[in-house]
Amino acid sequence: MTLKPRFLLLTAALILVASAAAWLAFERIAAGIIEQWGVRLAETQVRYDTARLLQPLDREIALSRQLADSQVIRRWALNPTDKELETEALAEMESFRRNFQDRSYFVALLDSGAYYHNNAADEFSGQQLRYYLKPDKPADSWFYQIVAQGRDFHLNVNPDEELKVTKLWIDVLIRDGDRILGVAGTGLELDRFIRDIVRVKQPGITTLFADHNGAIQLYRDPRYIDFASIVKREGEKNTVFRMVDTEADRQHLQQAMLELAQAPAVAADEGSRVISRFVKVEGREYLAGIAYLPEIDWYEITLLDLDVLMPVKSFASVLVIFAITLLAALALFNLVLNRLVLDPVSALETAMLRVRDGDLTPLELPRGKGEIGRLIGHFSNMAEAVRSHTRELEHRVAERTEALHRLASIDPLTGLHNRRGLNERLEAEISRALREQHTFGLIWIDIDLFKEINDYLGHAMGDEALAAVGRLLTASIRPYDCAARWGGDEFLVLLSPCDLDTLSSLSERIRSGVERSIELPGDNGLTVSIGACLAYPGDSLETILHRADQALYKAKAEGRNRLCVASAATTTVE
Repeated sequence: MTLKPRFLLLTAALILVASAAAWLAFERIAAGIIEQWGVRLAETQVRYDTARLLQPLDREIALSRQLADSQVIRRWALNPTDKELETEALAEMESFRRNFQDRSYFVALLDSGAYYHNNAADEFSGQQLRYYLKPDKPADSWFYQIVAQGRDFHLNVNPDEELKVTKLWIDVLIRDGDRILGVAGTGLELDRFIRDIVRVKQPGITTLFADHNGAIQLYRDPRYIDFASIVKREGEKNTVFRMVDTEADRQHLQQAMLELAQAPAVAADEGSRVISRFVKVEGREYLAGIAYLPEIDWYEITLLDLDVLMPVKSFASVLVIFAITLLAALALFNLVLNRLVLDPVSALETAMLRVRDGDLTPLELPRGKGEIGRLIGHFSNMAEAVRSHTRELEHRVAERTEALHRLASIDPLTGLHNRRGLNERLEAEISRALREQHTFGLIWIDIDLFKEINDYLGHAMGDEALAAVGRLLTASIRPYDCAARWGGDEFLVLLSPCDLDTLSSLSERIRSGVERSIELPGDNGLTVSIGACLAYPGDSLETILHRADQALYKAKAEGRNRLCVASAATTTVE
């Protein structure tokens, strides 16, 4: 490559690097702006949601405190058996019922466990005493937990099994000095409260409220709410800490909530203090705004999905003109550079890699100019020389491999497979028989009195006898069968596919063919003894050879020049 292309390439690289650096800087600045905006939005949203929550609650809490502090209720709670005081107390409760938003109330007395309630429909008028609370009843444990904690005020989301309602309950202790007489308050319909206060319709904003232990009290999905938190142990509560993905995020939330709870109270006009943290929920990153509401001892947590509220790509329009100008310049530069240098070099590199990996298929290369053109020409000549040499070498290797294979698997005297070659065929046939569930045949042939032929007629005549048997086997069997010299004067024939009739007829054809057509000097005929068997799916090589060998042994024991066919279980003579 000459100096000019090098210079142009370097210039293009510098432009790209500068552009990438500018984009990264812009993206970081934009992300910082979005984060700062998100923090401000989180603070605003938290204060807004806090006001929306406390506005309906403040009035209900104040009325519940008035009900619990009522002198009429207190006198009756001290003397619950006094009917006159009870009548006055019920009238007092009913007057409060008409002022509560939910038009319902409850009063529970500690000594007797009596639970009084009436609802908006005035369904229980004259029957306000609904049931009695019991310390050993799990459903009533909320009441005794509130009394045991001794906190004057408590909010709790809890189902009332007796009344068949689930509400956000406002619980206030009834006291006479330091003595706790019971609990009074009201409830707010949970579904309506969630719909009006918690279920924010703006995409990307999720609001929830948790108690001082982190147990979720209000959330848009009621399945996440920790009902009856006051009676659960810490490990059983459905807390906000379980919503986040990592332990680090859990610790950040706990630290922020502790810091808010321990911070000194701020003036009302300053609003609640808000701490912001980034956390991951179900794999997505949210900016969490956390505020403490001392009035109800709850925390508000607002999750902002900044990718939805203000994605970074919304800032990309400021770079459009710059990007178009840069792309136009780079496109022109790239067109010239590719045409003259990069395309030819890339094609040459591809061709070199193919040759390196052994792919010598000719590849059409572009026509280059100058140094690039000469380099392409040199490579084409070199690749053609390599292809020619490789073809010649592959031809020689193929011939040598074929020769070695024949030496390894063919008997040179008879031209049949040798023991090794037949073993390979047998192993393959056993696997195929098991896979396809069919039988095949094996014939074991032994030349009768072969030692006498060698002793009296000479080894040359013995070799001729072996060759003659090999030629007869080749002529007698089917084209897809396999005959082999197993060793010495023994031959094996593999018949596949094969049944008992085919096995018997082919075996007899071989025996009679040897007896009829192969003669030795001095009018001596040649005979063979044959043992044959059928191989079944699942038979091992040793089992099949043993069965055929036993049949051969039986044929020789019964006088030679015999055929013995063995079945799977027994041996029969034919």
